[in-house]
Amino acid sequence: MTTSSTNPHAGVPFTDDDAAIAAALADVSVPALLCALVHLTGDPSWIRGEIRPRTPVPTDYQSGIDEASCAEIRRRAVPAIAAFRDAGCVLPPPPSPELVAEMMAFLACEPVRPEFMPMFTHDLHLDTADNDAVRWGDDVPADARAAAHTIVIGCGESGILAGIRLQQAGVPFTIIDKNAGPGGTWWENHYPGSRVDIPSHFYCYSFDPAHHWHEYFARQPELREYFGRIVDEHALAPHIRFSTQVTRATWHADRAQWSVDIIDAEGRAQTLDARFVISAVGSLNVVKMPDIPGMDTFAGPSFHSARWDHTVDHRGTRFALIGAGASGFQIAPTIADEVDHLTVFQRTPQWMFPNPVYHQAVPAGDAWAMRHLPFYARWFRFLIFYPASGLSAARLHIDPEWNDPDGATTVSEMNALRRKMLAQWIESQLTDRPDLLERVMPDYPTSGKRMLQDNGSWLRALKKPNVELVRTGIERIVPEGVVTADGELHPADVICYATGFRPYESLSPIHVVGRAGTVLREQWGNEPQAYLGITVPNFPNFFCLYGPGTSLSVGASLIFQSERQVRYVVDAIRETRASGHRAIEVRPDVHDDYAARYRVEADRLVQSHPSIRHSHYKNDAGRIYTLNPWPVPTYWRWTEACDPADFSFA
Repeated sequence: MTTSSTNPHAGVPFTDDDAAIAAALADVSVPALLCALVHLTGDPSWIRGEIRPRTPVPTDYQSGIDEASCAEIRRRAVPAIAAFRDAGCVLPPPPSPELVAEMMAFLACEPVRPEFMPMFTHDLHLDTADNDAVRWGDDVPADARAAAHTIVIGCGESGILAGIRLQQAGVPFTIIDKNAGPGGTWWENHYPGSRVDIPSHFYCYSFDPAHHWHEYFARQPELREYFGRIVDEHALAPHIRFSTQVTRATWHADRAQWSVDIIDAEGRAQTLDARFVISAVGSLNVVKMPDIPGMDTFAGPSFHSARWDHTVDHRGTRFALIGAGASGFQIAPTIADEVDHLTVFQRTPQWMFPNPVYHQAVPAGDAWAMRHLPFYARWFRFLIFYPASGLSAARLHIDPEWNDPDGATTVSEMNALRRKMLAQWIESQLTDRPDLLERVMPDYPTSGKRMLQDNGSWLRALKKPNVELVRTGIERIVPEGVVTADGELHPADVICYATGFRPYESLSPIHVVGRAGTVLREQWGNEPQAYLGITVPNFPNFFCLYGPGTSLSVGASLIFQSERQVRYVVDAIRETRASGHRAIEVRPDVHDDYAARYRVEADRLVQSHPSIRHSHYKNDAGRIYTLNPWPVPTYWRWTEACDPADFSFA
């Protein structure tokens, strides 16, 4: 049984000579390599020796194994890999479940608790290419599938995934997207420096071998290309309507269908009928422009970071960057050496997590190992997943008994230790700029706002002689530039508003009308709620992906979350059609009980702390409504399958 005829995650057979193998191994993660060696040799002694990971946080992907020990493992691995090659890349019998658990514990530096094992085993894909592939049986007749036409609104990562699963189920579907191509966020956000802040090998579909990434944290062009490739490989294009805006969706109880009004790029209107509607619009697509007097008087070009104007040559200009959250944090270091002068207007400093590989390319040898060594890429994924898997939300909880010695800048002992570590890292980079230190040190608890990845580029940029960090509030925009509250004019030729998005308005361009004329926008107000973040009372056959209260707070990745939600939604569609029904709607009592439990848990999070004055996690009333407050395995278990008892059918 060769690797190529079974599981693509087991690697592509190879004929490289010993010297090429040795050269490749110089680049690999030794902990992941040791697990791959167990697969290709059938010998568990590779993970039972004295050389083993010392820390579960693999910032350099070696997990604390010293360089001499890494070199020794690489030396011993060459003949084992060569023997595997010479035998035709034939794998021995797969490791037992007990051995898989031992391999997990080896990389995690601790035993993985039994209740978490199903989630990690499922994600590893050691037995099959795709654990979530949809294979409906005869319980859903062909005519029931044919009558389940589903409209997916949005062709970002979750909309593409929904299309893949619906296609596997044999359900007719149409994906509609306002953009001219796939990728959602990664189609729209093409500003300089745009890149993902989740490791690339985890920010991808679990069923797709991840040997193609060029950087450990991929940049926007590669991410956009990735989603385009997935669309092509799964032949989704005939089902997609690009450059088309959904304006209205209306539920018709008499025929248990949605009518969806659309307008294409030429302004032509059309109404489509659908049994089910899946909202995959995401939450970061309605830009948030600041309300600053005089914005329309500025004499030069201005634009939002998510609508970057590439016709504007920013080189050699006086560039004003208003906002320094996630987008501004990436833009400033990228353009600092290209502009004449960069003025960064920052309302709130950001906590940064030190990450030395944030801008690092995947070396050729590591890419070779991910392509060829059995399950190396899967164990590499586990290596980065486990420490960020959100097994507990405790580190984000406010301790009501905590007496903060620093005055509202920490919320628990654990939070205080984390603040000390991150503050020391910031201080270590500014020993030569004490004047800058006070302005960049956050005055709120760590994790209270989105934690940003950094390899030192942000503070290096701020220290450049042509870069100025302004913390004074903006009073108005004038033709010549930006005037701050102290009356100072900051001249500018170009203004970029890196001021974020309006998450709770993500569906606002679409007028959604449910049962008995209920308008979704009115029912939600400025605090959207949905059962599991997916289903809403009064809106039968309507599902949200990345809906209210599902943005990750404790770990994992958005795509990991989407895979679970899509599994749940497709199972709900199956349950409806298999039972002979036309409509499914979450019971109000189930929804309300979940919403009440959500409020209790959300209010415990550090992100809800009153010191967090400006945050897209909160609405205007200061209440969290976007974040998922539960541990990742808890939500993973809840979305295993649709429970019919939670719903009413018609």
